[in-house]
Amino acid sequence: MNRSLEGKSAFVTGATSGIGLACARRFADLGARVALCGRRADELQRIVKELGQGSLAIPLDIREEAKVSTAVAEAWDALEGIDYLVHAAGIVTPAPLEALSAEVWRQHIDVNLNGAFYVMRECALRMRGRGRGSIVAIASDLSFKGMPNFAHYCASKAGLSGLSKSLALELAPHVRVNCICPGPVDTPMLKAELELLGGTVARDAALSQVPLKRFSSADEIASFVLYVATEATFATGSMFSLDGGTTAG
Repeated sequence: MNRSLEGKSAFVTGATSGIGLACARRFADLGARVALCGRRADELQRIVKELGQGSLAIPLDIREEAKVSTAVAEAWDALEGIDYLVHAAGIVTPAPLEALSAEVWRQHIDVNLNGAFYVMRECALRMRGRGRGSIVAIASDLSFKGMPNFAHYCASKAGLSGLSKSLALELAPHVRVNCICPGPVDTPMLKAELELLGGTVARDAALSQVPLKRFSSADEIASFVLYVATEATFATGSMFSLDGGTTAG
C-alpha cells in the first residue's frame, strides 16, 4: 500500500460530498491524517468511521469567522500542524437577474468567497509561522468567463481566484497557494443544479458545451488536487483549468 503521506496532515472543507470528499479519501488512503469539515455532522462522523484512525470530524459553517478560527486551531492541535489545505466548500444556485435577490447574492459571496478567506487566512498564517504548507482552492471554469443565471456564482469564484493569487505572492516562498478550476463535475451539487435548470434537457445542453463531451468525476479532480498540493513544488499562484476544454475557445 502506498503510504507516501505518512506523517503529513490535511484540512479539507466541503468534505461530506463531491470533490471535497474525494480529496479527503485520497489523502487518507496515502496515510495522511485528515480533518474533514462540513455542515452535516452526522455525515462527517460516518465518513470518519469509514476512513479510520487518523481522521477527524469538524462540523463547521465556514460563513462564521469565529468558528472557522476555532476549528482550524482545533485541527492544528489535533493533527500537530496542517501541511495541506484543500478548500472545496462551495454552493451554487442558478438565478436569473430578476430572481437574484440580495439574499441569494450574499449567500454565495458569504460561502464561496468570505468563507474561503476565513479558512485560507487561518491556515495560511499558521503555515507561514511554521515555514511550510500548501493550499489548493477549488474555483471553477466560471472564474474565467460569465454565464447567464450565474452572475453571483461567477463573481464569487472570480474573487476566489484573485484571493488565491494574492495570497500566493504574500506567502511565498514558504507556502504555496494554487487554484483548481474544474468545469462540470458529476457531483450531487451539479445534479441539483441541473434539476433546477430543467433536468435531462439541461444536462444534455451542459454536455454539449464540453469539448470532451462528458463531465469530470470527483476522483479525477481529486487526483490533480493531490498532485498540485504535494508534488507540483514549483507551482504557486497558478490557475489550473481542468474543464474538458470549456475555457479553451
